[in-house]
Amino acid sequence: MKLLVYVLSQPDKLDALLAALAAERICGATVLESRGMARHLSHLHDADEIPILSSLRSFLNPEVTQGNLILIVIEDEKIPSVLAAIESAVLPLDEPDSGIVFTIPVDFAKGLCSIGS
Repeated sequence: MKLLVYVLSQPDKLDALLAALAAERICGATVLESRGMARHLSHLHDADEIPILSSLRSFLNPEVTQGNLILIVIEDEKIPSVLAAIESAVLPLDEPDSGIVFTIPVDFAKGLCSIGS
């Protein structure tokens, strides 16, 4: 079992992603609002205070102020289904601005939801 973490940098695609997860019979996702380090620092400091900020600003979409962090405790065999849902609803994960996904081992979980059998 794993904790799958997906950093979604396109919050306008959240509803489509959750619908794609449901279509793959994935439930129990927790969605948190998030903001990355570069975006946070760019709002607090001028580019001359932290020189790398001027470079990072060119990569930041000024219309997007925050993203989403999606957490799912899931069986290992369902991970490909989650990846398929992400890539169909958002972007292929090798594309820029598609977000970041990773897993962490989970030793114990109880009370997980399920859709059907």
